[in-house]
Amino acid sequence: MVLVERASPREVHASYYRYNPSLAPAIVAAVLYTLAFIGTLVQWVRYRAWIWAIMVIAAAMEAAGWISRCISVENVTDKPSYSVQFGLVILAPVLMAACCYIIFSRILFLIVPREKRTFKLCWVPPRFITPLFVGFDIVALLLQMGGAIMITSVSDSDRNAADKLNTGKHVAQIGVIVQLAAFGLFAVAAVRFNFTSKRFTDVVRERYESFGEKEHIIGGVAKNKHWPVLLRVVNFTTILILVRSIYRLVEFTQGTTGYLNTHEWPLYIFDALCIYPCVALFVWWHPSRYLPWMGLRLPKEAR
Repeated sequence: MVLVERASPREVHASYYRYNPSLAPAIVAAVLYTLAFIGTLVQWVRYRAWIWAIMVIAAAMEAAGWISRCISVENVTDKPSYSVQFGLVILAPVLMAACCYIIFSRILFLIVPREKRTFKLCWVPPRFITPLFVGFDIVALLLQMGGAIMITSVSDSDRNAADKLNTGKHVAQIGVIVQLAAFGLFAVAAVRFNFTSKRFTDVVRERYESFGEKEHIIGGVAKNKHWPVLLRVVNFTTILILVRSIYRLVEFTQGTTGYLNTHEWPLYIFDALCIYPCVALFVWWHPSRYLPWMGLRLPKEAR
């Protein structure tokens, strides 16, 4: 049985959807994202990883977004529930992207000696990775938030409703383009670092005292020494967010009458399914298991 069937246009003109939305997949998504949020919250408190509050917020937004979609599907003419589910699901991955940037930067600072942190390492100055990409992310977030507000505030009774809707779509589209541009540059840096980081494996072993087969001591605390696993998780989630961003860009480009806006299944494949691992994987491979610095700022000795 197919989880999400191709939806046909709804005859009720007051509906905010251009297809017949299905309740079952919305419930599945809501349950899975709620469980992922709970896991993220528990790990955040357990490890006191304060910088990871960004992911906690993102996971909460996804869970609330899909719960709101369940409510919206049952009442397709209700604007508040539609607006909440649309806005939260659109914006949450932007925060997840910021988490990828931050964790990537902290892996780099963990394993690369200060004198080796050059432009050649990943084709981006290491000390600018977090401010540069998070800066892009903030711009993308504001643009997509503005676009989402414009889109969800449009009413059928408004004059020039179509023009207002298109304006909102264009603003959100620009936000996705900014995010894609940042992600493209980040992907290049990440791929480059995957190759250059291998030369520091022995350096890490020499810098930190081993504690059994799986851990080493950093700052008096035992951490998992298999940091390449965390790096691979970051790279994988980056790819998934990139796929989702391309999907949203195509969706906004096609407009309200495009295929992606008139069929439901792409939403679950290219958004819900792509973004879920970006939360769930970090519950198991939590950055605090590998990284000693999960505060809001890196300590001076780590910079």
